[in-house]
Amino acid sequence: QVQLVESGGGSVQAGGSLRLSCAASGYTYASYCVGWFRQAPGKEREGVAIIGSGTGDTYYADSVKGRFTISQDNPEMTLYLQMNTLKPEDTALYYCAAVAAWRIARCTLSSGDYTYWGQGTQVTVSS
Repeated sequence: QVQLVESGGGSVQAGGSLRLSCAASGYTYASYCVGWFRQAPGKEREGVAIIGSGTGDTYYADSVKGRFTISQDNPEMTLYLQMNTLKPEDTALYYCAAVAAWRIARCTLSSGDYTYWGQGTQVTVSS
């Protein structure tokens, strides 16, 4: 059973930076799509950034391109999200998610494609 545990959330002023981490365990396949989603109060969960663990290909939501960077540390099975130039609209509960790559045609930013989820870590950006 895949388990995902997020950390690194917090409160920061607009323009600041945070780095989220997601420690993974229980992977049984060679390749997964893994990444970050977020959900603000009253809004739907949205994909933020995804990486194919086997290819290293990355996918970003338009709203975070140029500001957020997703990366992975394969030996440690840890996923990161470096968030720079944060804006108040980035405030949300951030989730780490994963799906075995063979289950979907390609990695996507669609939350419905993902099987495993962490509990989330809160990011709050004040103006």
